[in-house]
Amino acid sequence: MKYGLIGDKLGHSFSKDIHESLGGYEYELCEIAKDELDGFMHKRDFLGINVTLPYKERVIPYLDWIDEKAKEIGSVNTIVNKNGKLYGYNTDFYGMKMLFAHAGIDAKGCKAVILGSGGTSKTAKAVLTDLGADKIFRVSRSEKDGVITYADLVREHLDAEIIVNTTPLGMYPNIFDMPTVMFSLKKPRGVIDAVYNPLRTMTVMEGKSYGARAEGGLYMLVAQAVRASEIFLNTRYSEGTIDEIYEKLVRQKENIVLIGMPASGKTTVGKILAKKLGRRFVDTDEAITETMGMSVSDIFKKEGEWAFRRMEEEIIEKLSGEKSLVIATGGGAVLRAKNMYSLKLNGRIFFIDRPLDKLEPTESRPLSSDAESIRQRYNERYSTYCDSCDIRIDADGTPEAVADKILENF
Repeated sequence: MKYGLIGDKLGHSFSKDIHESLGGYEYELCEIAKDELDGFMHKRDFLGINVTLPYKERVIPYLDWIDEKAKEIGSVNTIVNKNGKLYGYNTDFYGMKMLFAHAGIDAKGCKAVILGSGGTSKTAKAVLTDLGADKIFRVSRSEKDGVITYADLVREHLDAEIIVNTTPLGMYPNIFDMPTVMFSLKKPRGVIDAVYNPLRTMTVMEGKSYGARAEGGLYMLVAQAVRASEIFLNTRYSEGTIDEIYEKLVRQKENIVLIGMPASGKTTVGKILAKKLGRRFVDTDEAITETMGMSVSDIFKKEGEWAFRRMEEEIIEKLSGEKSLVIATGGGAVLRAKNMYSLKLNGRIFFIDRPLDKLEPTESRPLSSDAESIRQRYNERYSTYCDSCDIRIDADGTPEAVADKILENF
């Protein structure tokens, strides 16, 4: 291996995409069990590697030289092999500092809490200190080396203004996990989650519900990778490289999710978008009928709306962990807040806002089978569609024109 990433579980990683688009070199994801680390590090069969959980501290004894910042933090995530000698750096510090700036979070004079006690938590503490935070507490399940417990946090520090999650809670595939303490906070103004897959974790979503500036770890990942690549190749990339790669990665990974009234054209527009982008298209109503083996109308008649909504929730939950999809939802998907939370983890929500007078009733839609039913649903749901979406699209035009409007905003 010339360049790559080592860790125990790497199925969630985007690092290969970032590095190969940066330096033009092959970059491997190398999963190493804990009992294999010693052999790997002694062999030194690489030019440059990045290090992730749980090895950012464990690799330090194998290094011949450590950068002052990495030594100060006690965590290394970038190693370069120079003529058989290993040099260690912490580019996470640079990445996390850039993430705070990108999220618009000012830490000066604030009280901050860091969830986790590993290498990334040490980096977070160094960044918050550098940014001028007044009080900083690292939190773990057990008290050790100046780290407080979650019981201490709940008892004394729920007034923290900034929360940084450095635990793996919420990381793919366990995307619905998050630290339970998030439910107890008084009102943080800034939330940072080092987890980047999904694009927006439940921790980030909960932070946003408080009105806080909240962002996941993707920008940090890109920024630290750019700095690591510069160290690997002894070069400097142009200003704007981080933003360029970050925006490209978001466009590649983020799902396009269509919401709106029945008969608003979500399926037709979705298929056009999928074809233009070369993506897989999923219609949640079609997925439900395939799973249950009957039409939407028959499900409502035989099983009831509750059974339909339950299956809809299960399918949306499953889809929410996938990426690079175009998803057309049923007209009532917005009625359950959990569906919108799920879809926003990896998706951007577009409301296909077709005028009421252009919504045509059909018997295949049990709750919108006549003009009066459509009018009633429209009045009941319109504000929910507006509140649930990231972008409202005026759909008073052809499906092709609507698809083009979405692409302009994507």
